[in-house]
Amino acid sequence: MAARLKSLYQETIVPKLIKQFGYTNIHQVPKLVKITVNRGLGEAAQNAKALESSLNEIAMITGQKPVVTRAKKAIAGFKIRQGMPVGIAVTLRGERMYAFLDRLINLSLPRIRDFRGVSPKSFDGRGNYTLGIREQLIFPEVDYDSIDQIRGMDISIITTAKTDEEGRALLKEMGMPFREQ
Repeated sequence: MAARLKSLYQETIVPKLIKQFGYTNIHQVPKLVKITVNRGLGEAAQNAKALESSLNEIAMITGQKPVVTRAKKAIAGFKIRQGMPVGIAVTLRGERMYAFLDRLINLSLPRIRDFRGVSPKSFDGRGNYTLGIREQLIFPEVDYDSIDQIRGMDISIITTAKTDEEGRALLKEMGMPFREQ
């Protein structure tokens, strides 16, 4: 399944983008660099079980073991001391990245309730796209009975595109369901 999206990119998307933007060199064509999946865990500082279940969940969804992100400095208002776990993150590259994006676009996003497409405005100005997901149940890997709490996550898709327009064209060709304004 991972090779499907990669071969689609190489065989059909690259020629389309060359034609659309008039690239003179094949290396100018935007491509995926990495996908980062990030989940902030405010309650993990007090609750070690929440951290453990989140680690297992993200590992199941992405197929890769997440890294625990820790607080850089203490914030008394949030009851956080330096070095406390505050979130988890995974960086996907290569085959795993293509496999994850394929599952995200074709299986997970359509499972969102009242789904009309993802916002086309979530680009950062340099062709990278970030979307927030409110609940982990949209992923087919997650078993409804095994979760203790509904938690969301942020998914960032980093590309080599120079502009938002190029990044949008790349993701649209890969099948990302952007909503019409």
